Amino acid sequence: MSERTIRPSTAMSLIKVCMTSRRPIMLWGPPGIGKSDLMEQIGNSFEVRNDKDEITAPARPVIDMRLLLMDPTDLKGIPYYNPDENTMVWAQSSELPTEAKGLENAILFLDEINAAPPSVQAAAYQLILNRRIGEYRLPEGVDIVAAGNRESDRGVTYRMPSPLANRFVHLDMEANFEDWQNWAIDHGVHEDIIGFLSKHTQKLFTFDPKSADKAFATPRSWVFLGELLTNAEIAGIAETDQTTLVAGTVGEGLAVEFNQHRKFASQLPDPIDVLEGKVRDLKVKEVSAHYSLVISLCYRLKELAKIAEQGKDDRPENRKDLDMDKWHTYVDNFIKYMLDVLQPEMVILGSRTALKDFKLPIQHRKLKHFSTLYKEYGDMVLGQ
Repeated sequence: MSERTIRPSTAMSLIKVCMTSRRPIMLWGPPGIGKSDLMEQIGNSFEVRNDKDEITAPARPVIDMRLLLMDPTDLKGIPYYNPDENTMVWAQSSELPTEAKGLENAILFLDEINAAPPSVQAAAYQLILNRRIGEYRLPEGVDIVAAGNRESDRGVTYRMPSPLANRFVHLDMEANFEDWQNWAIDHGVHEDIIGFLSKHTQKLFTFDPKSADKAFATPRSWVFLGELLTNAEIAGIAETDQTTLVAGTVGEGLAVEFNQHRKFASQLPDPIDVLEGKVRDLKVKEVSAHYSLVISLCYRLKELAKIAEQGKDDRPENRKDLDMDKWHTYVDNFIKYMLDVLQPEMVILGSRTALKDFKLPIQHRKLKHFSTLYKEYGDMVLGQ
């Protein structure tokens, strides 16, 4: 019987429902699909801000305990002799949440639980089942989420004891490109990574437990690759050596395809030239490169919006005034360029990123071409 799998955004919603009911969750999934990052997102999702961007309710802290690296005493504590009472007592773990630390509403994340030795699983079992271990008690407001790889992933795993498994609500998560793309854009992942994967969505996750390949593509490894490429470009690393980094991160086969994509992307116009209206065409026909250009334009608009709000761009290469009126000229050129040059899917991606994901401070009345954009794509952009 096949597993019922869910995408990360669905997993987030269901986990929060389980938290409302105070039920522990076991999140299953292959390596590298973002189980740990999802927990950070869930913790941050509880943060509430007012119109002045002031925090009115803080995010819930996530205590990440990697059980694979622990001994039973890391959970239960260390016994010591109390001469006053002539008894053996336990010094509780400093990692566990307490009200004294202000962690009474924390999320306790027990990662790699089924990779931990049985003795550590047994200690976790007591904590999950009874919400206590030894003399320690979990604060009432703490929720428990555990995570681990599936046995079919051929990682280091131990079969979970049935009494422990029965305590959990089990969710099986899979990689999903749309969820990852939204996250990647919001976190500034390298535009070439997003551009390539927007065209080749099936390349996001290529893990095969039967393969002997050392490197393979996962959402995590693509993010790592973006960081490596940024640092390699700053360091002036040669293109051939950058390709070696690609192969060592996502695999040899993908390195060839991704390198070809980057060759096309290197021929794209400078985003600032597009925003200033100096470029009004696009000679590169490769679709994946178009995705890279759109993301680059959105990244630059976001960066320039912060500068415009300060009133001046003091970077050495610019040294010029930049106010919000000038910035809106950039936005208008961005919209006109998309409408005139790019395919509808690119227009939707760029508009959605600027308006919905980045929430750029756009005043529609200052834009000549916004009405055309809204008329043609408003439902597809604002209705998503």
